[in-house]
Amino acid sequence: MGLFRSPTMAMFLLFLFTVSSALDMSIVSYDKTHESKSSSWRTDDEVMAMFEAWLVKHGKAYNALGEKEKRFEIFKENLRFIDEHNSENRTYKVGLNRFADLTNEEYRSMHLGARFGAKRTSLKSKRSNRYLPRVGEALPDSVDWRKKGAVAEVKDQGSCEIQKANYLLLSVSCDSNHYLIVSRLNEGSCWAFSTIAAVEGINKIVTGSLISLSEQELVDCDTSYNEGCNGGLMDYAFEFIIDNGGIDTEEDYPYKAIDGSCDTYRKNAKVVTIDDYEDVPLNDEKALQKAVANQPVSVAIEGGGMAFQLYESGIFTGRCGTSLDHGVTAVGYGTENGADYWIVKNSWGSSWGEAGYIRMERNVAGTLTGKCGIAMEASYPIKKGQNPPNPGPSPPSPTKPPAVCDNYYSCPESNTCCCVFEYGNSCFAWGCCPLEAATCCDDHYSCCPHDYPICNVRAGTCLMSKDNPLGVRALRRTPAKPYWAHGNQGGSSSA
Repeated sequence: MGLFRSPTMAMFLLFLFTVSSALDMSIVSYDKTHESKSSSWRTDDEVMAMFEAWLVKHGKAYNALGEKEKRFEIFKENLRFIDEHNSENRTYKVGLNRFADLTNEEYRSMHLGARFGAKRTSLKSKRSNRYLPRVGEALPDSVDWRKKGAVAEVKDQGSCEIQKANYLLLSVSCDSNHYLIVSRLNEGSCWAFSTIAAVEGINKIVTGSLISLSEQELVDCDTSYNEGCNGGLMDYAFEFIIDNGGIDTEEDYPYKAIDGSCDTYRKNAKVVTIDDYEDVPLNDEKALQKAVANQPVSVAIEGGGMAFQLYESGIFTGRCGTSLDHGVTAVGYGTENGADYWIVKNSWGSSWGEAGYIRMERNVAGTLTGKCGIAMEASYPIKKGQNPPNPGPSPPSPTKPPAVCDNYYSCPESNTCCCVFEYGNSCFAWGCCPLEAATCCDDHYSCCPHDYPICNVRAGTCLMSKDNPLGVRALRRTPAKPYWAHGNQGGSSSA
């Protein structure tokens, strides 16, 4: 008796075997295809060539040991994100802009810095119905203040740095050998650029003259509520310009991307004035549209997402919330292929986005706050007439005297003299601590800020008080120079 009792059964089993084999082969084939797709992204050589070209384009160079390799890995991850994002059907593209070698965390800490939330704690409410939409009121379909000459060229806030002290985060351990070190982040001066762009715009509309104004004056001098490179608010900046009686020009008080001392000579050169400022009705995109139809408007947005970081072109419809962290300026609006958008001027130079601008989705369904919170904290300056007569060129700023250590040696301005080699009651060599009124540590090598006066020489830190876990890294002294190298004016010294 045979294995199969009929040819029909044999044929049926043969068919099942064939199908089963085909299914098995198809699974193998799928796995190989999937593996091929996931591994055929880009070779390291290809990515490195792109990285080198990007370095040349953006003038980047890395000096620290291993830094280039670290940045290449970050660049590669960002490139992978860009390729995956742009392969999908979206209204905007991301690309290898100036931030392509930064992690998202680095980007947020270095370039975002508006301080929103407790906005009304010190100033009276400036809510106004000036731009509240009226029933049946028609607004222009599109507005672009760039075309009307009311927008100065795109500027670059850079990585605004605190000149006086920039403490680094060391540790979050509180045992006897580790201390919690205060971190002062370079959060940025975006608030100053947003303010200035709005003032430049209204000045052009009222006087007919487009004058580039000074962000650095706001960073240096507007310190009652704003904090320079540590962040600020546009409303406080408007208030400063009003109280000061005006603001100086960019040419006269140029931007340096540092948190420096206020130049009182430049501060008193009041070239452009404003009379008041107001806030756009809260969470009302139609009111914001009416405001922008009349003048450039300072707005706050959440710009911390990776898609925003690497934005290149198109109408931004990416994911973002309403944790406002960036100050920009709405300078127009329009519609493209049925999609409404805002024209937003940024302060990251012309190599970011669309020549320094971003078009952001407008009239977003299901939200009152607008895209990335753009309708939450919008404000604008008010100007009623001409500027005062041009005061002419400002006189040169006075030079602060050096800190004199003794009859032979001195330190640069705003430094503290610290003895390096002492014998008996005499000092035979001096060092310079790069802070005013600093504490000179007993190791004759380091020094501490006046608000952290306790030296922990063993740990290399400075404490607010003995056994207090809150502290900062101690600073090094630099050699003092012969007295004649700084001039012949006196200052102060400390042992």
